[in-house]
Amino acid sequence: MRYTLAADTGGTFTDVALSVDRADPVIGKSLTTHGRVFGGIEGAIANAAEAVGATSRDVLAGAEIFVYGTTHATNAIVTGRTARTALLCTEGFADVLVLREGGKRSPFDFATDYPDPYVPRSLTYEIAERTTSTGEVRTPLDDDQVRAVLEQAGRDGVEAIAVCLLWSIAQPEHELRIGALIEECLPGVPYTLSHALNPILREYRRTSSAVIDASLKPLMQRHFGQLQRDLADAGFDGALLAVTSMGGAMHVEDLIEQPIYTVRSGPAMAPVGALAYAGAERPGRDLIVCDTGGTTFDVSLTRDGRIKETRETWLGGRFVGHITGMSSVDVESIGSGGGSIAWVDPGGLLRVGPQSAGSEPGPACYGRGGTEATVTDAALVLGLLDPDHFLGGRMRLDLAAAEAAVDRIAERLEIGREQAAHGIYVIASDHMVQAIGELTVQEGVDPRDSLIVAGGGAAGMNIALIATELGVDELLVPRTAGALSACGGLFSDLVEEASATQYATTRDFPFDVVNGALDRLDASLEEAAERLRARGVRETRVEYGTEARYPSQTWELEVPLPTSRFQSPDDVAALADAFHDVHERVFAVKEPGQSIECLYWRARLTAKLDGPTVERREDPPAPAPAPRLVKQAWFGDRGWETPRYHGAELSAGVSLEGPLIVDEATTTVVVPPGCRLQTTHYGYIVSIGETSAASRPEADR
Repeated sequence: MRYTLAADTGGTFTDVALSVDRADPVIGKSLTTHGRVFGGIEGAIANAAEAVGATSRDVLAGAEIFVYGTTHATNAIVTGRTARTALLCTEGFADVLVLREGGKRSPFDFATDYPDPYVPRSLTYEIAERTTSTGEVRTPLDDDQVRAVLEQAGRDGVEAIAVCLLWSIAQPEHELRIGALIEECLPGVPYTLSHALNPILREYRRTSSAVIDASLKPLMQRHFGQLQRDLADAGFDGALLAVTSMGGAMHVEDLIEQPIYTVRSGPAMAPVGALAYAGAERPGRDLIVCDTGGTTFDVSLTRDGRIKETRETWLGGRFVGHITGMSSVDVESIGSGGGSIAWVDPGGLLRVGPQSAGSEPGPACYGRGGTEATVTDAALVLGLLDPDHFLGGRMRLDLAAAEAAVDRIAERLEIGREQAAHGIYVIASDHMVQAIGELTVQEGVDPRDSLIVAGGGAAGMNIALIATELGVDELLVPRTAGALSACGGLFSDLVEEASATQYATTRDFPFDVVNGALDRLDASLEEAAERLRARGVRETRVEYGTEARYPSQTWELEVPLPTSRFQSPDDVAALADAFHDVHERVFAVKEPGQSIECLYWRARLTAKLDGPTVERREDPPAPAPAPRLVKQAWFGDRGWETPRYHGAELSAGVSLEGPLIVDEATTTVVVPPGCRLQTTHYGYIVSIGETSAASRPEADR
């Protein structure tokens, strides 16, 4: 048999998707082992392997590809566990990381100090050099001074170095020379040169990219190295790929050199999986992709079959956090998942999250020592979860422990148990609605025009409630929703990207200059293509884009190029038309006839992995089986006698009226009163009825 594996390691659970001979994925789940990540991966593989009559060692020995997604880099940044990193910058520019792009949410807030920079001033070293924006050297680099700085950095215990000189994108020779001196003076210390990683005009973003990348190199080298050894010891000798923030994968050997692409990489795969399933079930629909895990709720969008991307990925809040400055899937993440902890603030108001019980100890109902009420505990109290069927029956939930935890919240609020549990459930849902609004309404997107695709272990728990609040009429929960991101790894492509800064205006378009920049991007990607061909990958494609704006605008919009090279004024006119359309979609206004300024040019190389195939199917109507049990579940202010079904017993083509609950092996699909469930080969379509909102008390609406 020919196996393909993908794993997504989250804060609470590790998910694995397994495809045998390109067939539909089967999934496995295991609690994440934070001390050594392979423990959770091996447990999840064993769970998935059992479904195909194999062992974890059989699967690993027969796997040709293993796609790995992780939150390790993101968690390291958030918790401050990255390497001790130095920044070498041009003399006079040591405050770039302090000031950021304002460093405050309000520019007139003089009472608030600037937040701490990513690299402290004590490890920021100024280099006496200066190059102009045209590449002219005004102040030559002094090798002796650089050597002295590096010797001091060594005494300061530096573990990684980022180099970002003012105009290195125009003349990189000084950065390249410093790189050579680092290898001479501090051999073995990893470093990042800003012009090579992210050659963009804005100095802060280029600097931030460089320091984040450098700080992750020792950590991710150890992490990937340990995983490679553990996989090899378990019998795996195939290709190990890692998920990137761009929504694709790279070979680990290449990604170790640019570990910044692992930041926020886990959530980047959910929309890939969502596109595959929605393309079969509801082709042509724009998507809102909701990935609800134990720790976080992640939302992303697709438009016209393309995943929405951004270079505005901030870690820790816009302007006050740290920006990666790299292309990534646009994901809004909040601390609201199944493990989010409920608490009562000093004013007596119920709150949920962002703190999470994680997997150690986990929610109270896990029976692993947790005592605080979580969203999972609330769902169990409300009868939405079956304590005997969690993780397909492999893990029994402790209802008494969940009730005790929720009772403590109820006592503080002086309300009943079910009312407290429902409050936790609704507040968590409201947080998710707000996160979707951040990515849709505030970006000029009407969520009512989209199909929601739900993923994650807590995918179907409250997604119908969320859809009702947003006015969305239909949602899709794949049967493999419990591991949607891991499934996205199976459907992903190999990706490499190159970018360049080159100013151009459509009013007087410099054809030769722009085409020359695109030639350089192609040359850079050809090196990547050669590496892929050496690994047996033959078919690749390249797509081009630019970041452009109207004159005097501050920020740019990304626009796909209508052609790979500009040969005539018609090509330039097509670019301008494409920009006008993007601007109108985002801001609801455009200026036909206005010139366009292009600042950055990007080329992306894509190679298709040989993963499972998802095809559209026609499902004839099928009779509904008898529910396995009928049990009371709470919806709003009352309990309903609610039938429960095993997902494995529901064939495609079944239509059922809510309320009902479907128990899949790794997720639960809750269909409230007034909604309808339609089963398909790949999942469940839930139609949101007009009565679903009316079934909830006025106070909850």
